[in-house]
Amino acid sequence: MNAQTADRVIDTFSPASPYAGMPTYYAASANPTPRRPELLGEEVADICVVGAGFTGMGAALELAERGYKVIVVEGERVGWGASGRNGGQLVNGYSRRMKEVRQHYGAEAEKAFGAMALEGQGIIRERVAKYGIQCDLRAGNAIMAMSKPQLKLMAERTEEWHRHGHTQMFLAEGAAAREHINTDRYIGGMFDPIGGHMHSLNYVLGEAAAFESLGGRIFENSRVTHVDRGAEPVVHTAKGMVRANKVLVCGNAYLGDAAPDLSGRILPVSSQVIATEVLGDDLLETLFPTNYCIEDIRYIPDYYRRTADGRLLYGGGTIYGGFDPASIEGKILPQLHQTFPQLKGVKVDFQWSGNFALTMTRYPQMGRVSDSVYFSQGDSGHGVTTTQMLGRRLAEAIDGQMTKFDVFASLPYIPFVGGKLFRVPYCVVGAWYYGMRDRLGI
Repeated sequence: MNAQTADRVIDTFSPASPYAGMPTYYAASANPTPRRPELLGEEVADICVVGAGFTGMGAALELAERGYKVIVVEGERVGWGASGRNGGQLVNGYSRRMKEVRQHYGAEAEKAFGAMALEGQGIIRERVAKYGIQCDLRAGNAIMAMSKPQLKLMAERTEEWHRHGHTQMFLAEGAAAREHINTDRYIGGMFDPIGGHMHSLNYVLGEAAAFESLGGRIFENSRVTHVDRGAEPVVHTAKGMVRANKVLVCGNAYLGDAAPDLSGRILPVSSQVIATEVLGDDLLETLFPTNYCIEDIRYIPDYYRRTADGRLLYGGGTIYGGFDPASIEGKILPQLHQTFPQLKGVKVDFQWSGNFALTMTRYPQMGRVSDSVYFSQGDSGHGVTTTQMLGRRLAEAIDGQMTKFDVFASLPYIPFVGGKLFRVPYCVVGAWYYGMRDRLGI
């Protein structure tokens, strides 16, 4: 612990004192972490990072390792947004297939996307080992199919991964699939042994601690009001400012009014998660024989896994615009019961909602809004691994290594159909159409 954190209060979060505005499982089981101070007055740094989630902390840690003086400014707490509320699944790839990258942007773009597709999980494993981050990291994830057309699509995806040199992925059907996930809901799926799952909040808290150990400074409860984007940018909060040579804007769905031109490019989408009472290892080992985490291939998928303390963490559902449903439990439990009918009557100990940032294209957005202000946002539901890779791209760009950064920065920005006013109903109509395809099994 460095001088900045030495005299701080150490928190152990609990349901009675929720970390993310509601009693999340992650907050209740988080590792002790210091309360960081509010930004007061003027500070100076080489780099100022806006947002202490996966993207911001990943980039900040990378920059600190490269010797930069870095300050991170966060509106709430480290990991308060999607980084501390998601399903905790390391799913390799993007929200769109690489063949779609080729269709829209050409063969060279597809090749570059494919070459970087596994980098995020590698960064996570590298940092967990290097800094001793205690986040219950486990290997293996699977994407499951409920119908023959869906299984055919999974076979195509497996072949696509192999074409890009990622031959670890494999297809399994019937009894072979049930060796990994014991339910009658699926007929098969694609299995990825170098995917995985973890305690999301503990991971980003571990990144923050590693960053501070290298001299980095974090200011919490310091919401950014605006950023001066000149040659010498200034990040402003209600009670302070940071003068820096460069600024990285990494707020994603929780950016707010700090950069309206960037927040207007994405659509906040809420996803809901529950965590059951402790079910015990014996039961969970019959359901998850190899402890892979699972999601299905539907347009609005279910995603779930076992936790280190013997619960079932189950998520799904989306609400465009980032609103919470009337009942999270009512939205998720019916899906859980379809997957595991034997768990009807199980008690739910935690339920929460969180927003991720969706782009019109479903590809991440990365670039510069001025010579001194860079941004990354819009991982579109695949942020756990993608944010780590994009955080490294931001750090490389600061160092003048632009080749990989430009792969994403060169993608054209496409606004939502209907603009800011009508983007939600447009997406709702799209979700209805693809939801109907899901129900028909096509």
